[in-house]
Amino acid sequence: MQQPQLDESTVIALVAEATAAPSMHNAQPWRFRFETAERLLLLRADLERAMPASDPDNRALHIGCGAALFNLRVAAAHAGLGAQTRLLPEPGDPLLMAAVQLAGPAGKPGVEDDLVRLHPAIRERHTSRHPFAEKDVPEDVQAGLQRAAAAEGGVLLFARPWHVETLLDLAHDAESRDALDADMRKDLERWTRLGPEADTAVDGVPEYAFGPRKRDGKAPLRDFAARRAVADRGSTVFEHTPHLALLSTSGDGPVDWLRAGQALERVLLEATRADLATSLTSHPLESIDLRRLARDPVQGTGQVQMVLRLGYGPRGPATPRRPVADVLDIV
Repeated sequence: MQQPQLDESTVIALVAEATAAPSMHNAQPWRFRFETAERLLLLRADLERAMPASDPDNRALHIGCGAALFNLRVAAAHAGLGAQTRLLPEPGDPLLMAAVQLAGPAGKPGVEDDLVRLHPAIRERHTSRHPFAEKDVPEDVQAGLQRAAAAEGGVLLFARPWHVETLLDLAHDAESRDALDADMRKDLERWTRLGPEADTAVDGVPEYAFGPRKRDGKAPLRDFAARRAVADRGSTVFEHTPHLALLSTSGDGPVDWLRAGQALERVLLEATRADLATSLTSHPLESIDLRRLARDPVQGTGQVQMVLRLGYGPRGPATPRRPVADVLDIV
């Protein structure tokens, strides 16, 4: 029996929640197309929002699209819709990240219920560039986050103290390289919003989301202000014992990056439900040679796709999002 068409307001709501996902420098490198007759929602990469210097192979772009795809799946489950997803469905069209067949009612109740449980966290999750408390993340919470990554084909490994120091060194090395690389600075400046522009921005990282400057401590944070002046920003002490986790996948191609994005967002939503603040640290992974060193040489497996910082502290402000009308076509 043919299913009724989805109304436009439902599709708009699904895409609005998909686009709440994180992406590198909040570039939001995605577009959506809904084919009404087929109830098919297509997710495409937007190469105009790519970063040639910071992300030359578009790995981070794929991860961002994967995170948006996971939010879409959660939103669909919450709306009572099944979402049959195919990654990179057209070999001749590498910009088509995923095709999502929307059906109703949703199938596989246990699986869908697990996604529905995460729905409130979509709007509560924000990247925090503020200090976290010197407080351990309980082992049962860590285990839950590891299960979340595994559910999407990823592996989450909490770095031990000695490996945290290695990751901090890699982040510092990446910062030093960026300071000397004009193209890297261009990527950063293109996607940061200062002064009055921050109040009207629909993408990028506005100055109110930079967080304070680090006066002391070891938390690995990218300074989006770089050497530019930001009024009323201030500085403070960050944690000396940051809790870092490595998200890895077995492979390292476009499909793996999309899976990493889905695993990342599931972990972030679970962390939000557990009252953890989170931030992402891709800095040590943006150079091929540094990325190879990020893997834990004892326990690490696969390819490191993201470094997460987790802890207890303020979640940070919401960052702007483009209007759905700018990213969705309905035909």
